[in-house]
Amino acid sequence: MHSYIYIMSNKTNGTIYIGVTSDIIKRVYEHKNKLVDGFTKQYNLHDLVYYEVYDDINEAIKREKQLKSWKRQWKIDLIQKDNVDWKDLYDSIL
Repeated sequence: MHSYIYIMSNKTNGTIYIGVTSDIIKRVYEHKNKLVDGFTKQYNLHDLVYYEVYDDINEAIKREKQLKSWKRQWKIDLIQKDNVDWKDLYDSIL
């Protein structure tokens, strides 16, 4: 079973949220449809702009904590390395 770290945003260079999940399709769907109260709902973060896949949930959690400690510019650079236009990647994982 895979685990994922993911980054949600509302626009290019906008507000970002980093999370971890074992079911990325379900979790992103919940964010997109505002089914869970919290940061992503409050700031209308609806685009999946980055994700990584892990075989071990502990490694995913470790990576999530690492990314959350990064400077904002480093996070932006990470997203733009593979997704320069900040396109929503949700449809590509369905």
